[in-house]
Amino acid sequence: MSAGVPSGVSLDPVPEPICGIETDARRLAEYIAGTERQLAALPPAPDRAPHDRDRAVAVHARARRARRVFLARHTETVYGMLTDGLARTVRLADLVYEAADRFPGLVPTRAQMAAERRFVQAEKEGREIDQGIFCGAVLRSPTAGRHLVETMLTPTPRALTLLDGFRTEGRIELDTVYLERRGVAGHIEFRNAGRLNAEDDRLITDLETAVDLVLLDEAVKVGVLRGGTVDHPKYRGRRVFSAGVNLTDLRDGRISFIEFLLGRELGYVNKMLRGLRTAPSPGDWCERSVGKPWIGAVDTFAIGGGMQLLLVLDHVIAEENAYISLPAAEEGIVPGLGNLRLTRLTGARLARQVVLGGRRIAATEPEARYVCDAVVPAEDMDGAVDRAVEALRAPAVSANRHMLTVAEEPLDLYRAYLAEFAVVQAERTYAPDVLAKVERRWQERERRRAARGSVR
Repeated sequence: MSAGVPSGVSLDPVPEPICGIETDARRLAEYIAGTERQLAALPPAPDRAPHDRDRAVAVHARARRARRVFLARHTETVYGMLTDGLARTVRLADLVYEAADRFPGLVPTRAQMAAERRFVQAEKEGREIDQGIFCGAVLRSPTAGRHLVETMLTPTPRALTLLDGFRTEGRIELDTVYLERRGVAGHIEFRNAGRLNAEDDRLITDLETAVDLVLLDEAVKVGVLRGGTVDHPKYRGRRVFSAGVNLTDLRDGRISFIEFLLGRELGYVNKMLRGLRTAPSPGDWCERSVGKPWIGAVDTFAIGGGMQLLLVLDHVIAEENAYISLPAAEEGIVPGLGNLRLTRLTGARLARQVVLGGRRIAATEPEARYVCDAVVPAEDMDGAVDRAVEALRAPAVSANRHMLTVAEEPLDLYRAYLAEFAVVQAERTYAPDVLAKVERRWQERERRRAARGSVR
């Protein structure tokens, strides 16, 4: 037994991929099946003693090493087989689960992920890390990664189903989002009222649908994002832009890696920045896509993921008492693509103060001008939005914003960042410090809730 390896953990050598894809895939499947037997011999994750947890960590580490070694040689072949030689577009979630079926052991199966969802984050096996390793490898490939990015820029089936109704009625109400066409503007309002418009899996799905509809409706020339009124005792009846990721859902294991943490960046956020891919045929991007300018109206605050959204918008209006922040240091996770985009707007020093030091920027501070274009009294917000819509509706705006994106964030730069993000973010969501922080926040919230109940 080598030093540092818990007793009872096999040290069978990781299979080196030295043959063809089929043979190497079979050898990987056999190896991973062995690691799964070792995990199954341990108590369930919530019941493991410290020495059992150490064994599980060692087993997972060996399995992940085997997956990385396999992907280092075969990523483009795997992706080609899953997409029929890049002829078929497969959205991210389907891609991951098709890979699980076609290459056993490479990524978790649907059944394994369903079993994970029964537990809070701290009691899971951490199989989303394995999804992150696979997605990172795909995105790291210039060929496969670009194909996946472009696939995720296509309209969702749900949006295509709802499009005719939206064109006719000019409005649509989803579970957590309300979309209405007013003149030439498509107004998207966040309505996750009980959670300070925080992002969760439902809101992410609804937002992508709404963004698709804004981009597909020819009568809409400009998109507008704004938070609706909320029910939180401290802010009841006030508009709030966004409280970022719902940390309670993260603690409870309900924030998914594929659909939320990675799918958000590849989905509606990237669609707002780059536009919607509407034609599969080769050609210039402008000939097979539709992009429109976006306005953000920030009431009260834009925290975390809310502030990240501002970094891809073309015009941001903040209410004079609002503030913005990226509390990555407090939460312990990576703030999406904020680390890539914030530096471009603010410069490196201020970006580090915000991301690493947790600096909160009030709308009235001079530094807010790097993110916000206008700061107005609350009563003038509607008028400021209307004026911005009028200024951005000109046909030349879409063409020029596309060229600004090409210059500022080339697709390959975005892809390379996202490849690293996929792995780092998956690991951070299971890091002990993150789990401890979200547990403390959850306990504090429960104590406050109990205190309010006792007063009543």
